[in-house]
Amino acid sequence: MLFDLPLEQLQTYLPARNEPADFDPFWQETLAEARAYPLDARFEPVDTGLKLVDAFDVTYRGFGGQPIKAWLILPRQHPGPLPCMVEFIGYGGGRGLPQDWLGWAAAGYAHLVMDVRGQGTTWRTGDTPDPEPQGSNPQYPGFMTRGILDPRTYYYRRLFTDAVRIVEVARAHPQIDPDRVSVTGGSQGGGITLAVAGLVPGLAAAMPDVPFLCHFTRATEIIDTYPYREIVHFCQRHRHQVETVFRTLSYFDGMNFAVRAHAPALFSVGLMDDTCPPSTVYAAYNHYAGPKQIKIWPFNRHEGGETFQFVEKLRFQSSLEK
Repeated sequence: MLFDLPLEQLQTYLPARNEPADFDPFWQETLAEARAYPLDARFEPVDTGLKLVDAFDVTYRGFGGQPIKAWLILPRQHPGPLPCMVEFIGYGGGRGLPQDWLGWAAAGYAHLVMDVRGQGTTWRTGDTPDPEPQGSNPQYPGFMTRGILDPRTYYYRRLFTDAVRIVEVARAHPQIDPDRVSVTGGSQGGGITLAVAGLVPGLAAAMPDVPFLCHFTRATEIIDTYPYREIVHFCQRHRHQVETVFRTLSYFDGMNFAVRAHAPALFSVGLMDDTCPPSTVYAAYNHYAGPKQIKIWPFNRHEGGETFQFVEKLRFQSSLEK
């Protein structure tokens, strides 16, 4: 059912942002620390049994110089440096197998799929651990409250940094055109897409689908579903830490990255989505600083447009390249 604001109100919904004063220095310092380590990107060919694509098992250094896995999939016959789609994965998923990721390569793109540290057991396998920092607080099961009492130890500081670094991996690859690197992902992957769009200049496009990690305060107030429910559970038990929790989250809110993002963007939203409520998606969309479009799926929940949305993204990318 439709449970959130009416569409005409969603289209103008522009909530105030809770942005910490040191937001930019925090991320500048975080990325500078990560860049003190060389990328050390390695690409090992994988025999997939597929005749029309080449696949590579990728390892590079992300947050803290820690090894992060990815897949690179290239169309076997391609002229010159390729445009690249960097893709980020939804909550609980991992990179799976190269055979899971054939659409963009079939369309003539290099496709770089980042594994998600510590995840990859809920719906697709992952291969990247998350070494815990010292001083991490107790957490509710899941990833939403891991290290949440300090932005420096929060899980998504590490994950967003990994994501910025994989764009740098893409831009350094000899078969990829560094000026035609785009980012995309659904749900958690959409939230990561927004973070990267706000942190990395010069992207060709950003395509966040039904993005998670946006407008945390509203999400935790109007729905009772996971993963946002993890934050609610934590605050129910740690009543004295609520202000601290939401201060940490303000460093990772998609709205605060959206105002810094200038790449052409295609969003998607499901108007019946009770995992990432439409108002939280529109909060990020309406704050987005660059040229933007949004595809509305009026009778869909968190699945959004699925393959129909992939078709929309192909059209959007084609329109940018004309």
